[in-house]
Amino acid sequence: MADLTGDLARLIIGTAGSSPYLKGLIEQEAAWLTGALDDGEAAVKGVFNDMRALPPDQLKPGLRQAKRRIALITALADLAGAWPLETVTSVLSDLGDLACDLAIKAEIAVLIRRGKLPGQTEDDVATAGGMTVLAMGKMGAHELNYSSDIDLICLFDETRYLPDDFHDARSALVRATRNMCTTLSERTKDGYVFRTDLRLRPDPSVTPVCLAMAAAESYYESLGRTWERAAYIKARAAAGDIKAGEGFLKVLTPFVWRRHLDFAAIQDAHDMRLRIREHKGTGGTRDVAGHDMKLGQGGIREIEFFTQTLQIIAGGRDADLRQRGTCDGLAALSAKGWVPGDVADALTSHYRAHREVEHRIQMVNDAQTHVLPQSPEGIARIACLMGLDPDQLTRDLSARLGEVHELTEGFFAPDAARLPDTDPVPDTLDQSIMAGWPAYPALRSTRAAQTFDRLKPDLLRRLAQAAQPGQALVAFDGFLSGLPAGVQLFALFEANPSLLELLIDIVATSPALATHLARNSAVFDAVIGGDFFADWPGAVALEEGLTALLAAEPDYEARLDAARRWAREWHFRVGVHHLRGLLNAASAGAQYSDLAGAVIRALMPVVEVQFALKHGAAPGRGAAVIAMGSLGAGRLNAMSDLDLIVIYDPGTSGDSDMSDGPRPLATRTYFARLTQALITALSAPMAQGRLYEVDMRLRPSGTQGPVATSLASFTTYQRDRAWVWEHLALTRARVVAGAPGLVADIEALRRDLLAHKRDIAPVLGEVANMRARLGEAKTPVSLWDAKTGPGRMLDIELIAQAGALLGGLAARDVGAGLQGAVASDWLSVADAEALRATYDLCWVVHGAMRLMSGKAIDTDEMGQGGIAFLGRVTGMDDIDQLQGRLARAYAQSDAIITGVLVTWAGAND
Repeated sequence: MADLTGDLARLIIGTAGSSPYLKGLIEQEAAWLTGALDDGEAAVKGVFNDMRALPPDQLKPGLRQAKRRIALITALADLAGAWPLETVTSVLSDLGDLACDLAIKAEIAVLIRRGKLPGQTEDDVATAGGMTVLAMGKMGAHELNYSSDIDLICLFDETRYLPDDFHDARSALVRATRNMCTTLSERTKDGYVFRTDLRLRPDPSVTPVCLAMAAAESYYESLGRTWERAAYIKARAAAGDIKAGEGFLKVLTPFVWRRHLDFAAIQDAHDMRLRIREHKGTGGTRDVAGHDMKLGQGGIREIEFFTQTLQIIAGGRDADLRQRGTCDGLAALSAKGWVPGDVADALTSHYRAHREVEHRIQMVNDAQTHVLPQSPEGIARIACLMGLDPDQLTRDLSARLGEVHELTEGFFAPDAARLPDTDPVPDTLDQSIMAGWPAYPALRSTRAAQTFDRLKPDLLRRLAQAAQPGQALVAFDGFLSGLPAGVQLFALFEANPSLLELLIDIVATSPALATHLARNSAVFDAVIGGDFFADWPGAVALEEGLTALLAAEPDYEARLDAARRWAREWHFRVGVHHLRGLLNAASAGAQYSDLAGAVIRALMPVVEVQFALKHGAAPGRGAAVIAMGSLGAGRLNAMSDLDLIVIYDPGTSGDSDMSDGPRPLATRTYFARLTQALITALSAPMAQGRLYEVDMRLRPSGTQGPVATSLASFTTYQRDRAWVWEHLALTRARVVAGAPGLVADIEALRRDLLAHKRDIAPVLGEVANMRARLGEAKTPVSLWDAKTGPGRMLDIELIAQAGALLGGLAARDVGAGLQGAVASDWLSVADAEALRATYDLCWVVHGAMRLMSGKAIDTDEMGQGGIAFLGRVTGMDDIDQLQGRLARAYAQSDAIITGVLVTWAGAND
């Protein structure tokens, strides 16, 4: 920071002739100023130290002297260009913080000495008896104006007081708040410190000036409005009990920062702007003379509204956007892709320039005004303070105001330029279907209906352009009828029209995904989150991301709901990528598997910690989760459930030993209940739905066995008592969560069990029996049921598992299992290749069916969108040719498998 000495100081003092207020301050503080000019930063520190040392009877005059000196040094440093805008506003804000803190603690000290604050002692003065002062607006953001009033909200922590003392404490703290405001704002012969404004508190016309935190929280949860959410972006605990204030702001986080992308805030902010313009009369021209630099068109408030509204929209999903300062907010929004870099740079430049002009206006007479003078003389005075000639100031301001208006107006009022659509409904769309839309739940509110009316012309045009408009309309109607509410989603579509195209693509192709969307429309937020179409992050990054997300949630239930929201968005992403041809079926299967594994690994520690609160830490090395079936093989579809078993190692603890928690459990019971808690965490329906259905029937002894098995018991069972089908299942087992040492031991056991030499005939004889039982229990629904039936997925998987078991292979995929059968000399290379090709085709069809409808359906139920999707993923555009290819593949595989099993079953006889 430059010193203010010599010729520079004289220049500043000469310039101050344009400001009667500054001229008076220079004369009044001449002696102090002489030393202060040597080191402005040290001068500020000295003023603040003097404030802290003020005796109670000198508080009022002492604070006013401090205000004069800080006002003088910041003005001179500002005019000289020695301090940037941020330093000027930060010093003024720090003055506000300290003045409020000293004033409120002085009042609290008086109350405590007089016994008027129940239960509080002299030691409680340091925390102001639980009272906190929240700085709002520019003071909260460290952006205080040169001659600003300060917006404050005063609250107290009611838990510091006994219930019977509540009313006495509140009355005392209300008096303290009023006296604090008097200390700061009363004009005496020494001047004033700050004008104070307490009207940002909840319902100020009927509430006391100091509120209990619980009452304020209840208000915001039930009645809080968008403008109050925006106000709390800048809120900061500035004085009094800072810790309590920060705790309150943390509690208010869900109110300010919604979990979904809140595009409805745009209309709220626009309505607020219009009300301000109407009330203040600032909606006219942008003539420089007499223009309101704060509220007028192209002014400071336009930039703040623009920034805060975008923060409100996206800050709930991205904590990096939760910046108090306007310039910091614009930089964060630009870095995250919400505002183009050139726009953010331009608005930042204009904001800084506007604030400098605002300061010059207020320096003239220390007036809380933002309006430029009307007279040429007044404009010339402002220009002089800025080191410009009046014409240049006028030209620069006019250009800046115009550019700010152009950059922000279209964001707030996109419909202002949108003419009413008079195009008729396309003939290809059935108007009788649309006639029922107003009665749907999503369109019952006036605001939702108005937003949808603006969307409707574009929506109908897009539907009419679908391959089968009638089918697309019916599918969209099904989606719309299932929406419980519409304001947020319609606002999202209005702000992001390309999402309508995606929606229509989904509803026309995948009724199952469309139904999911109707119930979980918030997943659309992920599409515009910036990385929806980025490369797949992989299982490790997914787990790390979910773990960090869960750690930020306040309690167990919130963590379970957060996991559901997170998984739902990633699941949606995989489905959309598959639907759009960005993924093939194999990659989609792997990504669904990565997602499930990440969920289990991130949730398991959360469940364990919650369980330990009641029952103590897990004995020994704890539990491990083993994925079986498709998850074990690393390949799931859009509707897969999870086949899991749980193995634990109690170490030296016996089954009858008790855990060390408040409610101790025997070891076996401990892990059984821990497993049930994990299953509940994964599968229980909650506010955000469920994660996965869980099937544990593959555990030792099936449904008759315990839900969790000790490693020793599992080892004994698998070596001595397991059936062939259980060893076949082990070929696809994979440990997905648990302590590293336990994971390694279980995998080593699996490999050892599979490496055991077996005779071919008995194993294939058991496979033949299993195949027969499966055939009796499950018959294919249609040709498109690629999973169940002779020569289809389950059939081929059974043969591949036999190949892995007989070949002693640890690999889990079907291809490796078939190669194992070839290596064991009971399947030919040609037959293995034919089975692999059929399996790959089956997987593609099966994955497409699960994504489209959740089950196998007939051709006439698919619609043109579904048929086109099938053709795209299989590489066969002709649906009849695809059906023929499937039928031939099934028959060929059935013949191969039957031939092999008949041959070896006979050998076994």
